[in-house]
Amino acid sequence: MRRKQDKREFSVIIERDEAGYYVATVPELRGCHTQAKSMDVLMKRVREVIDLCLDDADAALPRNEFVGVQRVAV
Repeated sequence: MRRKQDKREFSVIIERDEAGYYVATVPELRGCHTQAKSMDVLMKRVREVIDLCLDDADAALPRNEFVGVQRVAV
């Protein structure tokens, strides 16, 4: 189990769906996502789900660097 003082930073992608819910995804942690009606609740849930995902993840997680988001017209 991971010690609480071992802090890491993760990039979180946040979108709003057609029902108005905010949906957060943590690309570095497979299957790590959550949703909420408000940003305050979403950020609380993101921290909780990251903790859960880290408890289940291997110690050798990829160290990807979030670069940005681009919009492309096709």
